[in-house]
Amino acid sequence: MATNAKKILIFSTAYYPFVGGAELAAREITDRLRNDFEFDLITAKLQKSLPNVEKIGSVSVYRVGFGNKLFDKLLLPFSGAFLAWKLNKVRSYFCLWGIMVTFGSGAGYIFNILRVMTGKKRVPIILTLQEGDSENHLQYKWAGLINLSWKLALKNTDFLTGISNFLLNRAKKMGYLGHCALVPNGVNVEVFSKEFGTKVKDELKMRLNKKPDDIFLVTSGRLTHKNATDDIISALASLPKNISLIIIGKGEDGPKLQKQARDLAVENRVKFLGFIPYAELPKYLSVCDIFIRPSRSEGFGNSFIEAMATGLPVIATPVGGIVDFVDDKETGIFCSPDNPQSIVRAVILLLNDKMLAEQMAQKAKSRVAERYSWDLIALKMRGIFENVKVEANT
Repeated sequence: MATNAKKILIFSTAYYPFVGGAELAAREITDRLRNDFEFDLITAKLQKSLPNVEKIGSVSVYRVGFGNKLFDKLLLPFSGAFLAWKLNKVRSYFCLWGIMVTFGSGAGYIFNILRVMTGKKRVPIILTLQEGDSENHLQYKWAGLINLSWKLALKNTDFLTGISNFLLNRAKKMGYLGHCALVPNGVNVEVFSKEFGTKVKDELKMRLNKKPDDIFLVTSGRLTHKNATDDIISALASLPKNISLIIIGKGEDGPKLQKQARDLAVENRVKFLGFIPYAELPKYLSVCDIFIRPSRSEGFGNSFIEAMATGLPVIATPVGGIVDFVDDKETGIFCSPDNPQSIVRAVILLLNDKMLAEQMAQKAKSRVAERYSWDLIALKMRGIFENVKVEANT
């Protein structure tokens, strides 16, 4: 790396080994831009066993806190701001990058407040919206505190990126008038489009007890209310008995979903696989037949484009950022939120119309390769990083 590389300080409430769509995006982008920029990242410690400082990929990670999830998050806006002040004296950051409107990005805004208070110039800050919460959550939870934090963050942002048009439009409705760009999340196309041999797939089918006539629906992501796994289990009770559901992921709703499967007498047709390493996901998707996530809200939906990259037909709801990449009966099938019977109809349609399913899956796979590879996404962010000072001062 050239010694004069521009230095960027990232703020994220969580980071590896805690991985969601936002953390994955930061890792994929920074790894691809390591020859153009130097990256530091401030995050909450969250777990006592984690080191205070370590290198992860191309990012120098600085963790603050005591290893307590609640207190570390609450203290992060202040402890992170003071650490940023200390690091900036040595590193002289070109710009700041906040990941989501959270405790982490709050540290970046407080850092700039301290600079203004001491007579120094603000460091331009880029904010990336990755949120998947519903409008109801934004407006009413915590008596409007989340709503207020959004407005304060947007007011002090120099350049805004969003992973979906839905999130950019939300920001504009809240009064954001500055520079912005759509920079969606991506997928490692080579990894997810990999072809697996018959032996590998047959061994996995045997482990999952998939018989020749069985149909596997699959869903992945956190087991939480917004992802509506409960609606898929409800739909399963009305689908033929050779159809099973593979659930990949963990979350607070796990025990409740297991009880629901028992109560509906479909527990033998629902397989909870828990956490599957990212590199192993394509193999599991390759032995399934239809990807489905009837989301109640969605900022973007990484799991969808991962499934699309493998060539699986997808069933989704037309909410949030999903409509950016799913067109009904072209790159996916829409069902309705909170409507298990619409899931039943979508599944039956795909099973009865093999030609539609195949054409749809191939078009979706091509769309992902053309628009959502991490290489393309990283190029978009490089352009934003390179021009952020120009944009911020116009």
